[in-house]
Amino acid sequence: MARRAEVLEFAVLGLLHESPMHGYELRKRLNTALGSFRALSYGSLYPALRDLLDRDWIAEAQQAIGSSGSRRARIVYELTQTGKERFQELVDQAGPSAWEDDEFAVHLAFFARTTQEVRLRILEGRRSRLEERLAQIREVSVRNRERLDAYTTALQRHGEEQAEREVRWLEELITTERNTPHTETKE
Repeated sequence: MARRAEVLEFAVLGLLHESPMHGYELRKRLNTALGSFRALSYGSLYPALRDLLDRDWIAEAQQAIGSSGSRRARIVYELTQTGKERFQELVDQAGPSAWEDDEFAVHLAFFARTTQEVRLRILEGRRSRLEERLAQIREVSVRNRERLDAYTTALQRHGEEQAEREVRWLEELITTERNTPHTETKE
């Protein structure tokens, strides 16, 4: 399965863990709350939903629209027990893929359902990944300083500042997490 499809699966299961939703609401929440899906189309969402239905991780339910009965019922998707188990498996993963841009955002969105140990591992891994990226940006910047035009230099500077800001933000999250008493996940 492609990386983006796996992240979409994780995000959909996580949102449905919160409450049942219809396709339009799911797409809206994916686009706004989990910024990594800004360009998500129905052409991507509905095949993903079909796959989750086929795996028995979600189920469809009919929701009546209005009292007139003239409009057809809306399909609402809800998590099954096996879907809840699959979501928990995904939430508990703290390996290198959880540190990457899109997957990190989804993990962060569902940190309330993650153990403190997993949260720390993901935050520290993300920080490490960004520090590596920052070192590469700086190295390229120094090596190519004379050959770059003003716009490319500004773009590199922007990338460096962005990475520095995120490293500082991660440091704050890690410090807060370490200073917070150990808590279990909520179901």
